[in-house]
Amino acid sequence: MTSIKVLIVDDSALMRELLTALLSQDPTIEVVGSATDPYQARQMIKQLLPDVITLDIEMPRMDGLSFLEKIMTLRPMPVVMVSSLTQQGAEATLNALELGAVDFFPKPKLDMKRGIEKRADELIHKIKTAAQAKVKTLEREQDTPLALNPLSNIKFSTTEKIIAIGASTGGVEALRVVIKNLPANSPAVLVTQHMPEKFTKTFAERLNKISAVSISEAKHGERVLPGHVYIAPGGKHLKLHRSGANYLCQLTDEEAVSGHKPSVDVLFRSTSEAAGKNAIGVILTGMGKDGAAGMLELREVGAKTFGQDEASCVVYGMPKAAYDIGAVEHQVSLNKITEAMLNACGAAKDRHIRV
Repeated sequence: MTSIKVLIVDDSALMRELLTALLSQDPTIEVVGSATDPYQARQMIKQLLPDVITLDIEMPRMDGLSFLEKIMTLRPMPVVMVSSLTQQGAEATLNALELGAVDFFPKPKLDMKRGIEKRADELIHKIKTAAQAKVKTLEREQDTPLALNPLSNIKFSTTEKIIAIGASTGGVEALRVVIKNLPANSPAVLVTQHMPEKFTKTFAERLNKISAVSISEAKHGERVLPGHVYIAPGGKHLKLHRSGANYLCQLTDEEAVSGHKPSVDVLFRSTSEAAGKNAIGVILTGMGKDGAAGMLELREVGAKTFGQDEASCVVYGMPKAAYDIGAVEHQVSLNKITEAMLNACGAAKDRHIRV
């Protein structure tokens, strides 16, 4: 079996030592080197040809984001960011994911050694996932001005439709593509993206700045309204609940489902129960099978279901798992998903596209 070659880039000697020791526990991973800054890392990349890089954000001489941008522009390869669980760390990490980083591993704030050792399995899983990811050359796209949104004039035949979206690895950029062009009168959207606490609120705020719809971290008991997108908070499950004629967000603190909290399966199952055939389910890039069983339940009650196609996925795991069990009705390229799901919501016939 060919091992996954990993290069660690971090200015902290303790962090380099910890990451090396933990990753070396797995026989399929080989730490081929460690660098103290991007300049040293650049030479080691040329010499060692790693499969995956772990990259700190705050470093001397050149910060991790600047180095990441150079990597993804000149020599794209899978990168896992190592960042702190703070507000500032969340902003920087989301910047990194938009630049093309595959995933991130949060540094614990206290007792670094013990905190990382407790999450060794998570770190190893992220490295293995990154090694399978498809990365592409960074092309900095300007977000379309809201006034020029090509979908802004779509009319809907019903206000009862609910869109539920699930995503994981690669989902930050995929969700930006899907959500930024939603028209202001879009049916309500509920989103579960695998992401820890503190990151989801920042993620929602960033999306809100580039979108015609109102985007926020979901709150327990709030009414679900058209023109709004509700992001599941990290560490909580998001469910759709129906009370009379109204849809409501419901947050629960139950155990992880499919290994995740929030879980896409939880969102999809609750949406199938609350909205039935008025639901549209969308599953985007991600590792594993979270959302597959829940999407099958959506399809079985008459909901329309879409999966991101393999060619446009960073990791074709979750969409494949859903497709393989018959849960996905249509596989769609990422840049066509927004219009496809809006068509399924009853958009005017002259706006329909083939999927």
